[in-house]
Amino acid sequence: MTDTSQPAEATDEEDSAGVPVEHEDLGVPGPPLDHRAPFYVGFIGGLGALLALWLALNVQAIGSTLMLVVVSLFLAAGLNPAVEFFERHGMRRSYAVLTVILLFLLALALFLVAIVPVIADQVHALTNNVPQWLDDVQRNRQVQRLDEEYDIVEKVQKYVTDGSFVGALFGGAVGIGLAVLGALFNGFIVVVLTLYFLASLENTRSAIYRLAPASRRDRVSKLGDRIVRSVGGYVSGAFIVAMCAGISSLVFLFVAGLGQYAVALAFVVALLDVIPMIGATIGAVIVTAIAFATDWKIGVACVVFYIVYQQVENYVIYPRVMSKSVDVPGAVTVIAALIGAALFGVIGALLAIPTAASILMLVREVWVRRQDER
Repeated sequence: MTDTSQPAEATDEEDSAGVPVEHEDLGVPGPPLDHRAPFYVGFIGGLGALLALWLALNVQAIGSTLMLVVVSLFLAAGLNPAVEFFERHGMRRSYAVLTVILLFLLALALFLVAIVPVIADQVHALTNNVPQWLDDVQRNRQVQRLDEEYDIVEKVQKYVTDGSFVGALFGGAVGIGLAVLGALFNGFIVVVLTLYFLASLENTRSAIYRLAPASRRDRVSKLGDRIVRSVGGYVSGAFIVAMCAGISSLVFLFVAGLGQYAVALAFVVALLDVIPMIGATIGAVIVTAIAFATDWKIGVACVVFYIVYQQVENYVIYPRVMSKSVDVPGAVTVIAALIGAALFGVIGALLAIPTAASILMLVREVWVRRQDER
């Protein structure tokens, strides 16, 4: 007797036990999504906007930390010319970095040990003399007439002597302590990061350059090295210009008769001279005001000295020091400093000029050259 039953339909696949698996007909796949459809564009664009907003909020939250990193990078670039100087004289890169780090730490230690106590004593002497200077001002006839109407001098003297202005600035004794601790901590972080970036500058640059395509890596490397040299030259040059201002002020103040405040005031002048455009003027105004409060003849001498010195600095010292590092037109310097100060305060003003120089260099070497070839 023959088997008349129909054989089972063959299947394409079998499971792990060898049992045939039947596929359910799920239809024909449709076309891919239209990436230009309004809903798709709006949805993806909305996600991108939310992601950008989230990133912006997080960057703003860590803005102070990023600023410390940027400052440390600029300082490391400023110390790098010293490392290259030792390298040119036959020293290996590692030993040159170690030498510069040791010299930097030694200079910082000498400054803290030798200069800071003198500055503290002279600042204390200045503070103690403020009430006496107010008494001298009060004897002026014009000031006496205004004081009779508004009682200005007595209010200012009371405000200064009882320390209320310091409390208003820092929020009391606790605020002063927190401000000092915060400044010391930020200074320590900047020093550590500067030394770390200086030691790993070559490796960091190589890692960044490798992100560029191989066909453009050589040009990117040359442009990057030029930017680093430009930034380093500017930082080193600004330090040299500030030292010239501080040393010349120190010598003048000793000669003029303000030796008891000379170190503190010279340090203030050198520190403020780093700030573009207005720093030197602010330092000169502070020194001149204290000189007039001491003796009007010394005040007149300070006015004459700083007018002459600023002309020498603007037209002799600054161009000679900065000629090989930054090439920025005067108008661009002013605009960059104003924008940097508006965005990030004093730190922004300090970093604005080398940043503008780097951007101008990239525009000239990349965009302008490409336009000239067309």
